[in-house]
Amino acid sequence: MTTGDGGAPGDQGAETGGTGAPAAVKSAVRTVMLLEHFAARPGLHSLADIQHDLSLPKSSLYMLLRTLVNLGWVETDATGTRYGIGVRALLVGSSYIDGDEVVAAARPTLDRLSDDTTETIHLARMDGTSVVYLATRQSQHYLRPFTRVGRRLPVHSTALGKALLATYTDDEVRGLLPRRLEAVTEHTITDRDRLVDELALVREQGYAVDREENTLGLRCFGVAVPYRTPARDAVSCSVPVARLTPQHEQTIKAALFEARDRLSVVTRRM
Repeated sequence: MTTGDGGAPGDQGAETGGTGAPAAVKSAVRTVMLLEHFAARPGLHSLADIQHDLSLPKSSLYMLLRTLVNLGWVETDATGTRYGIGVRALLVGSSYIDGDEVVAAARPTLDRLSDDTTETIHLARMDGTSVVYLATRQSQHYLRPFTRVGRRLPVHSTALGKALLATYTDDEVRGLLPRRLEAVTEHTITDRDRLVDELALVREQGYAVDREENTLGLRCFGVAVPYRTPARDAVSCSVPVARLTPQHEQTIKAALFEARDRLSVVTRRM
Protein backbone atom coordinates (compact mmCIF):
# COMPACT_ATOMS: atom_id res chain seq x y z
CA MET A 1 0.00 0.00 0.00
CA THR A 2 1.26 3.47 -0.86
CA THR A 3 0.26 7.02 -0.01
CA GLY A 4 -1.52 9.32 -2.42
CA ASP A 5 1.74 10.94 -3.56
CA GLY A 6 3.47 7.63 -4.21
CA GLY A 7 5.48 7.52 -0.96
CA ALA A 8 5.52 4.61 1.42
CA PRO A 9 3.38 4.86 4.57
CA GLY A 10 6.51 5.20 6.74
CA ASP A 11 8.32 7.66 4.46
CA GLN A 12 9.32 10.50 6.79
CA GLY A 13 9.71 12.95 3.92
CA ALA A 14 5.99 12.62 3.16
CA GLU A 15 4.72 12.88 6.74
CA THR A 16 2.60 15.82 7.81
CA GLY A 17 1.64 17.15 11.20
CA GLY A 18 -1.90 17.49 12.47
CA THR A 19 -2.24 20.91 10.80
CA GLY A 20 -1.20 19.62 7.39
CA ALA A 21 2.28 21.15 7.67
CA PRO A 22 5.26 18.93 6.79
CA ALA A 23 6.54 17.04 9.81
CA ALA A 24 10.18 17.24 10.82
CA VAL A 25 12.44 14.61 9.28
CA LYS A 26 13.99 12.83 12.25
CA SER A 27 17.42 12.29 10.69
CA ALA A 28 17.65 15.93 9.62
CA VAL A 29 16.68 17.15 13.09
CA ARG A 30 19.28 14.89 14.69
CA THR A 31 21.95 16.08 12.27
CA VAL A 32 21.29 19.72 13.13
CA MET A 33 21.22 18.90 16.85
CA LEU A 34 24.58 17.20 16.55
CA LEU A 35 26.26 19.98 14.58
CA GLU A 36 24.92 22.66 16.93
CA HIS A 37 26.13 20.59 19.88
CA PHE A 38 29.65 20.54 18.44
CA ALA A 39 29.51 24.23 17.56
CA ALA A 40 28.73 25.11 21.18
CA ARG A 41 31.42 22.80 22.58
CA PRO A 42 34.77 23.13 20.80
CA GLY A 43 37.15 20.20 20.84
CA LEU A 44 36.67 16.45 20.52
CA HIS A 45 34.11 14.41 22.45
CA SER A 46 33.52 10.72 23.06
CA LEU A 47 30.46 8.89 21.79
CA ALA A 48 29.32 8.32 25.38
CA ASP A 49 29.52 12.02 26.22
CA ILE A 50 27.66 13.02 23.06
CA GLN A 51 24.94 10.45 23.74
CA HIS A 52 24.59 11.66 27.32
CA ASP A 53 24.23 15.29 26.22
CA LEU A 54 21.79 14.66 23.35
CA SER A 55 19.90 11.62 24.70
CA LEU A 56 19.93 9.89 21.31
CA PRO A 57 20.03 6.09 20.75
CA LYS A 58 23.65 4.99 20.72
CA SER A 59 23.44 2.89 17.57
CA SER A 60 21.75 5.56 15.44
CA LEU A 61 24.02 8.25 16.86
CA TYR A 62 27.09 6.22 15.88
CA MET A 63 25.79 5.72 12.33
CA LEU A 64 25.00 9.43 12.03
CA LEU A 65 28.49 10.35 13.24
CA ARG A 66 30.17 7.98 10.78
CA THR A 67 28.07 9.37 7.93
CA LEU A 68 29.01 12.94 8.81
CA VAL A 69 32.69 11.95 9.14
CA ASN A 70 32.61 10.49 5.63
CA LEU A 71 31.02 13.71 4.34
CA GLY A 72 33.52 15.97 6.11
CA TRP A 73 31.05 17.62 8.49
CA VAL A 74 32.52 15.85 11.52
CA GLU A 75 36.15 14.98 12.26
CA THR A 76 37.69 12.35 14.53
CA ASP A 77 40.98 11.88 16.34
CA ALA A 78 43.59 9.26 15.35
CA THR A 79 41.72 6.55 17.25
CA GLY A 80 38.41 7.31 15.57
CA THR A 81 36.62 7.37 18.91
CA ARG A 82 36.32 11.11 19.60
CA TYR A 83 34.38 13.52 17.44
CA GLY A 84 34.23 17.24 16.71
CA ILE A 85 33.04 19.75 14.12
CA GLY A 86 34.48 19.31 10.62
CA VAL A 87 35.89 21.71 8.06
CA ARG A 88 32.75 21.73 5.91
CA ALA A 89 30.90 23.54 8.68
CA LEU A 90 33.46 26.33 8.37
CA LEU A 91 32.87 26.55 4.63
CA VAL A 92 29.12 26.90 5.12
CA GLY A 93 29.54 29.47 7.89
CA SER A 94 31.95 31.49 5.77
CA SER A 95 29.54 31.46 2.83
CA TYR A 96 26.83 32.93 5.08
CA ILE A 97 29.10 35.83 6.02
CA ASP A 98 30.39 36.31 2.48
CA GLY A 99 26.89 36.40 1.00
CA ASP A 100 25.21 38.61 3.59
CA GLU A 101 24.23 42.00 2.15
CA VAL A 102 24.31 43.79 5.51
CA VAL A 103 27.83 42.59 6.30
CA ALA A 104 29.05 43.72 2.88
CA ALA A 105 27.34 47.12 3.16
CA ALA A 106 28.64 47.66 6.69
CA ARG A 107 32.34 47.15 5.97
CA PRO A 108 33.24 50.81 5.21
CA THR A 109 31.29 51.98 8.25
CA LEU A 110 32.97 49.44 10.52
CA ASP A 111 36.37 50.51 9.20
CA ARG A 112 35.60 54.15 9.90
CA LEU A 113 34.22 53.39 13.35
CA SER A 114 37.40 51.49 14.15
CA ASP A 115 39.53 54.44 13.05
CA ASP A 116 37.42 56.95 14.99
CA THR A 117 37.49 55.02 18.27
CA THR A 118 40.71 52.93 17.97
CA GLU A 119 38.79 50.22 19.88
CA THR A 120 37.33 46.80 19.08
CA ILE A 121 34.21 46.96 16.90
CA HIS A 122 31.59 44.25 16.37
CA LEU A 123 28.60 43.75 14.11
CA ALA A 124 26.24 41.09 15.44
CA ARG A 125 22.86 39.55 14.69
CA MET A 126 20.19 38.40 17.12
CA ASP A 127 19.40 34.70 17.01
CA GLY A 128 16.84 33.61 19.59
CA THR A 129 18.25 34.51 23.00
CA SER A 130 21.78 35.02 21.69
CA VAL A 131 23.76 37.40 19.55
CA VAL A 132 26.11 36.02 16.88
CA TYR A 133 29.13 38.02 15.72
CA LEU A 134 29.17 38.62 11.97
CA ALA A 135 32.11 41.00 11.61
CA THR A 136 34.80 42.50 13.80
CA ARG A 137 37.54 45.11 13.73
CA GLN A 138 40.32 44.65 16.25
CA SER A 139 41.45 47.32 18.66
CA GLN A 140 44.50 49.26 17.57
CA HIS A 141 45.81 48.82 21.12
CA TYR A 142 46.07 45.01 20.94
CA LEU A 143 49.27 43.45 19.67
CA ARG A 144 47.92 39.97 18.98
CA PRO A 145 45.21 39.01 16.44
CA PHE A 146 41.85 38.09 17.92
CA THR A 147 38.52 37.43 16.23
CA ARG A 148 35.02 36.65 17.42
CA VAL A 149 33.26 36.09 14.09
CA GLY A 150 30.74 33.29 14.59
CA ARG A 151 30.86 33.47 18.37
CA ARG A 152 27.53 33.28 20.19
CA LEU A 153 26.85 35.14 23.46
CA PRO A 154 23.75 35.64 25.64
CA VAL A 155 21.59 38.51 24.45
CA HIS A 156 21.01 39.85 27.98
CA SER A 157 24.69 40.20 28.95
CA THR A 158 25.94 42.22 25.97
CA ALA A 159 25.50 45.80 24.84
CA LEU A 160 24.68 44.43 21.38
CA GLY A 161 21.93 42.26 22.78
CA LYS A 162 20.44 44.92 25.03
CA ALA A 163 20.37 47.39 22.13
CA LEU A 164 18.41 44.82 20.11
CA LEU A 165 16.08 43.84 22.96
CA ALA A 166 15.20 47.50 23.41
CA THR A 167 13.54 47.46 19.96
CA TYR A 168 11.02 44.90 21.28
CA THR A 169 8.11 45.65 23.60
CA ASP A 170 8.44 44.77 27.27
CA ASP A 171 5.91 41.97 26.85
CA GLU A 172 7.87 40.54 23.94
CA VAL A 173 11.07 40.61 26.01
CA ARG A 174 9.33 38.82 28.88
CA GLY A 175 8.07 36.21 26.46
CA LEU A 176 11.53 35.69 25.00
CA LEU A 177 13.63 35.50 28.17
CA PRO A 178 13.24 33.38 31.32
CA ARG A 179 12.61 35.11 34.64
CA ARG A 180 16.11 34.20 35.90
CA LEU A 181 18.97 34.88 33.51
CA GLU A 182 22.39 33.28 33.32
CA ALA A 183 25.14 35.06 35.26
CA VAL A 184 28.10 35.34 32.89
CA THR A 185 30.04 37.51 35.36
CA GLU A 186 29.30 38.88 38.81
CA HIS A 187 27.96 42.04 37.14
CA THR A 188 25.46 40.36 34.79
CA ILE A 189 21.83 41.37 35.21
CA THR A 190 20.11 38.12 36.13
CA ASP A 191 16.62 39.42 36.95
CA ARG A 192 14.41 39.81 33.89
CA ASP A 193 12.34 42.64 35.35
CA ARG A 194 15.48 44.60 36.18
CA LEU A 195 16.67 44.08 32.61
CA VAL A 196 13.31 45.30 31.28
CA ASP A 197 13.71 48.45 33.38
CA GLU A 198 17.17 49.04 31.89
CA LEU A 199 15.81 48.61 28.37
CA ALA A 200 13.56 51.62 28.96
CA LEU A 201 16.72 53.67 29.56
CA VAL A 202 18.30 52.20 26.42
CA ARG A 203 15.32 53.39 24.36
CA GLU A 204 15.55 56.84 25.91
CA GLN A 205 19.28 57.38 25.40
CA GLY A 206 19.59 55.46 22.12
CA TYR A 207 22.42 53.15 23.16
CA ALA A 208 23.06 50.22 25.49
CA VAL A 209 25.93 49.61 27.90
CA ASP A 210 27.51 46.36 29.07
CA ARG A 211 29.22 47.17 32.37
CA GLU A 212 31.55 44.18 32.66
CA GLU A 213 28.46 41.99 32.38
CA ASN A 214 29.97 39.68 29.79
CA THR A 215 33.73 40.10 30.30
CA LEU A 216 35.41 41.41 33.44
CA GLY A 217 37.45 44.53 32.81
CA LEU A 218 35.62 45.37 29.61
CA ARG A 219 32.87 47.92 29.01
CA CYS A 220 30.88 47.88 25.78
CA PHE A 221 28.54 50.33 24.10
CA GLY A 222 26.02 49.21 21.47
CA VAL A 223 23.42 50.61 19.08
CA ALA A 224 20.80 48.81 17.01
CA VAL A 225 20.74 49.21 13.23
CA PRO A 226 17.11 50.19 12.55
CA TYR A 227 16.55 48.88 9.02
CA ARG A 228 14.03 46.40 10.47
CA THR A 229 11.54 46.61 13.32
CA PRO A 230 12.31 44.97 15.65
CA ALA A 231 15.97 45.30 14.77
CA ARG A 232 18.03 42.19 14.16
CA ASP A 233 21.55 43.68 13.81
CA ALA A 234 23.59 45.90 16.10
CA VAL A 235 27.05 47.47 16.29
CA SER A 236 29.18 47.77 19.40
CA CYS A 237 32.45 49.22 20.62
CA SER A 238 34.39 47.50 23.43
CA VAL A 239 37.01 49.21 25.57
CA PRO A 240 38.97 48.14 28.68
CA VAL A 241 37.66 49.91 31.77
CA ALA A 242 41.21 50.96 32.66
CA ARG A 243 41.43 52.99 29.45
CA LEU A 244 37.93 54.46 29.47
CA THR A 245 37.94 58.16 30.33
CA PRO A 246 34.83 60.39 30.23
CA GLN A 247 36.14 62.09 27.09
CA HIS A 248 36.85 58.77 25.37
CA GLU A 249 33.37 57.54 26.29
CA GLN A 250 31.79 60.56 24.64
CA THR A 251 33.92 60.00 21.53
CA ILE A 252 32.74 56.38 21.35
CA LYS A 253 29.07 57.27 21.75
CA ALA A 254 29.23 59.97 19.08
CA ALA A 255 31.02 57.62 16.68
CA LEU A 256 28.43 54.89 17.28
CA PHE A 257 25.55 57.28 16.56
CA GLU A 258 27.24 58.34 13.32
CA ALA A 259 27.79 54.70 12.37
CA ARG A 260 24.16 53.88 13.10
CA ASP A 261 22.98 56.73 10.88
CA ARG A 262 25.26 55.68 8.01
CA LEU A 263 24.15 52.06 8.28
CA SER A 264 20.51 53.16 8.35
CA VAL A 265 21.04 54.74 4.93
CA VAL A 266 22.99 51.90 3.28
CA THR A 267 20.62 49.19 4.58
CA ARG A 268 17.39 51.06 3.89
CA ARG A 269 16.22 48.73 1.10
CA MET A 270 17.31 45.48 2.75
